[in-house]
Amino acid sequence: MNDRTPLPAWLAHALRWQKGPVPWGAVVRGALGAGPLLALAVLAGHPSAGVLAALGAMLAGVNDRPGSRRSAVPRLGLPALAGACGMLLGSALAAVVGGGAVALTAALAVLGFVAGALSSVGPVASSSGTQLLVAAVVGAGMPLPEPAWLRAVLYLAGGCWLLALRVALPSPGRPTGPYLRDYLLDGEREAIAAAYEAVADLLQAAGSGQALRRRALLTAALDRAQDALSGPRLRRHATGSAERRLHAQFAAVLPLAEAATALTWEGEVLPERAAEGPRRLAQAVRTSTAAGPLPAPVRSNAGLRALDEALLRAAQTFGGPDGHAVPAGVRAAVPPALRGAFGPAGHEYGIRVALCIGASAAAAQALHPHHWYWLPATAVFLVKPDLGPLASRVICRALGTIAGALAFAAVAATLPGHGWLPALAVLCGALLPVATRHFAVQTSVVTVLVLSFSMLGGDVHAAGTRMGDTLLACAIVLLVGHLPLPGRGGRAVSARLAAASQATHQYVGHVLARPEDGTVRPQLRRAAYRSLADARSAVELAAAELPPLARHSSGSARLVAELERLADAATACAVGLDSGAGADGGVSDVPSITYLRRLSDEWEDLARRTFAYRT
Repeated sequence: MNDRTPLPAWLAHALRWQKGPVPWGAVVRGALGAGPLLALAVLAGHPSAGVLAALGAMLAGVNDRPGSRRSAVPRLGLPALAGACGMLLGSALAAVVGGGAVALTAALAVLGFVAGALSSVGPVASSSGTQLLVAAVVGAGMPLPEPAWLRAVLYLAGGCWLLALRVALPSPGRPTGPYLRDYLLDGEREAIAAAYEAVADLLQAAGSGQALRRRALLTAALDRAQDALSGPRLRRHATGSAERRLHAQFAAVLPLAEAATALTWEGEVLPERAAEGPRRLAQAVRTSTAAGPLPAPVRSNAGLRALDEALLRAAQTFGGPDGHAVPAGVRAAVPPALRGAFGPAGHEYGIRVALCIGASAAAAQALHPHHWYWLPATAVFLVKPDLGPLASRVICRALGTIAGALAFAAVAATLPGHGWLPALAVLCGALLPVATRHFAVQTSVVTVLVLSFSMLGGDVHAAGTRMGDTLLACAIVLLVGHLPLPGRGGRAVSARLAAASQATHQYVGHVLARPEDGTVRPQLRRAAYRSLADARSAVELAAAELPPLARHSSGSARLVAELERLADAATACAVGLDSGAGADGGVSDVPSITYLRRLSDEWEDLARRTFAYRT
């Protein structure tokens, strides 16, 4: 019998480590990023220029996540451009206000509000807002000899260097071939293949306790595939045929996912051969070959009939030379821009960022006016909710900074001179892609990197003050994060839940009103499940906050679960109607339209009774 008391959610989150294979491609890019730029600048006699370029490469490396090359262009390029603008703006502000600490603090607070509000749009906007603020603070506070315009150019050059490595270098361990497209599109192929694998895993888990978890993993795989196909074309003419084929293969996986979801709803264990077809399609995507004969499942119910028909259509898609035309509504699309930036959630987050930046900049300039940039730069990272719950961020940031500063001080006391600093930057750059799996470890590696930059920039006593500044930034962010700002708390959860409710009800409404129309349904289903995944992530994040913050989102987990149940029922109902079941449930294992209407009404009633939430 286990009598151990479970850890509080906020502490358990701080100890959680993300698992996965080592991203060897990102490790290589990290080693070739900041370190070589520093080394070249030192050899050229301009170490401060190398610091700026290496800073841009380091922050781009933090955003270097698995995915396709085309999606990496906005994911790395837009934040780097925003950081260059921040560097230019911060340097210009410092030159204009001179020693006016009050004016500079006020300007940074205003900039923090704008960047914070825009960060609520999505992950790329969040990274752009972070780099904008960090670069503005460094540009305003770090004593560097370069003029403002050159600082911005050097910073942008560092970010573009890492982006060029991401686009140009082949991915280790991926299949290669004699053509440029064989590695240019390897990220897209892997993401689409993973979606087919996720369909197979869900079919294999049908009728077991793992089915709901596998359905969530399928949604995540489809989201990644959709993102992988978004972004600019890298070589329009050379890879046009291959790209059309990938879009068609992504379109073909959506009916398979719909059928697998319907089979999950039915709750029956399926024969092994049901999952074999999607697995063969996954291998065909990875190797860019024909799928060959596919085992057809037994057509004993509505879901299996839909699966058989989806496999047949997929086989036809894989067999064509260029793939079929992509049906309307299933092309990879980016979520609507500026969503939430000007709403309550964006305003609330913008206010918190402005307060954190303003308070930390004022405190730092009062304590040590010549080297004040570390404290507000630390606050910028700490206030970001997408790095985890507030308590978890504070704990990990404090421990990581102390560990990194002590490690750097030990190395600096052992090795003479500054010649070892670029080598240390190469090592830390290689470690950074793995360190991003835990915020404390990431903080330790980044701390060593930034201390290397600071020492090359002439600040030889940075390690001790950095620890004190970090602890003060943790206290400021922790205090501001719990301030009762005007309006109701839990804005982020409410906004995600409202978006999920709207998307799900649009999907359900389409199934109820036009069940025979299958052209728009894939787009509506994708939007519903994607928004539901975003809502569940926000709810799980809020649940791991300290109790004063977690209580604002009480009951949200149940609402998301019921919305997911409603979406699954709509999918099963649509599949049943496509297979010929009656509108009022001619087949016992198919949800009827009447049942779907009742389930939708039950969710509305639950939302009204659970907590103050406007659908």
